[in-house]
Amino acid sequence: MIELDKLTKIFTQKDGQPVRAVDSVSLTVGEGEIGVFLGPSGCGKTTTLKMINRLIAPTSGRVLINGEDTTDLDEVELRRRIGYVIQQIGLFPNMTIEENITVVPRLLGWDKKRCHERATELMSMVALDPKQYLKRYPRELSGGQQQRIGVIRALAADPPVLLMDEPFGAVDPINRESIQNEFFLMQRQLNKTVIMVSHDIDEALKLGDRIAVFRRGKLVQYDHPDTLLAHPRDEFVAQFVGQDSTLKRLLLIKAGDAATQPETARADTPLTRAFQIMDENDCRYLTIVDDDQRALGYVTRRAARGNEGVCADQLAAFRTTAAGEDNLRILLSRMYQFNSSWMPVIDADGRYVGEVTQDSIADYLSSGRSRQQTGQPAIISPAVAAAQAAADAAT
Repeated sequence: MIELDKLTKIFTQKDGQPVRAVDSVSLTVGEGEIGVFLGPSGCGKTTTLKMINRLIAPTSGRVLINGEDTTDLDEVELRRRIGYVIQQIGLFPNMTIEENITVVPRLLGWDKKRCHERATELMSMVALDPKQYLKRYPRELSGGQQQRIGVIRALAADPPVLLMDEPFGAVDPINRESIQNEFFLMQRQLNKTVIMVSHDIDEALKLGDRIAVFRRGKLVQYDHPDTLLAHPRDEFVAQFVGQDSTLKRLLLIKAGDAATQPETARADTPLTRAFQIMDENDCRYLTIVDDDQRALGYVTRRAARGNEGVCADQLAAFRTTAAGEDNLRILLSRMYQFNSSWMPVIDADGRYVGEVTQDSIADYLSSGRSRQQTGQPAIISPAVAAAQAAADAAT
């Protein structure tokens, strides 16, 4: 866990006037979480980051890592316990990739075998073949590959804390998304506590468990991504997250959050009763489930009107369904694809959870609710979710 307690940095200008680059910033990043520092240039986010590993000495305030005040630690020892990634990568051109990755472990006295095993393990995490790349030099790698090496070098000595200063800013968009996904999976597997500086709101929403918005050295808002979008603290935050903040929220909200739980029926329910249920609830369809709440299909109001028999006689298959973990952007895309105004939400065992409609999505987004208020964690993008599923399957 990283805790900043009234952290302040005052620089003195050439004319002798003091400037508060960072003004009494207090926040906590929990163990295993990613906190993103966001804000315009010159707002104090990078200065705050550098005070954590004492590349810049604070004027006042404290930095605590797992409850320990870092001012009580030797600077060199502190920095060896904190991984650090910068936008410029900073690989040593005269060292092989393996030597670059194992710089800190070698300084810590790791033997050659242990260093090689660690480099091999980390290379595999970023989809680079160790046999092909470990003996190469940085100039023989692409920019995206070099950035991957920069990230895993910071993780080589297995530090509990990782600081990242716009780590993906210099990478092209295609490589950036891939590296972000790989980094997210690594972080979740290794359970590092991360603080990342970014200027990209989409990157912050994608990776951050919580986002800190800075302005003129002050911390303006520190919240879960969905809360930041749903409840910006002031006009500055609202403008910074963008006028399409409601659309951005679609990536952060799960189907389960916006689902309603309408009445259902059984396969042996008479069609006359099914029509009555739909009439009472003013709906055009009724989901049919078995005794274990597994979804079997649905009956339309038109099919039930005036007909004898039971629901099984008029049962229609779902054209498409949603999982509870699917985000609302996926759901809306699927609704438009199938020209549907609703979609049943089905769990991994085929049980009916509820349904999401275009109206329920609009109600959720306009209600003022956010995922933090319901105790939900940050949601990752579809690409990251797919990669996570693949990783889980592999293990």
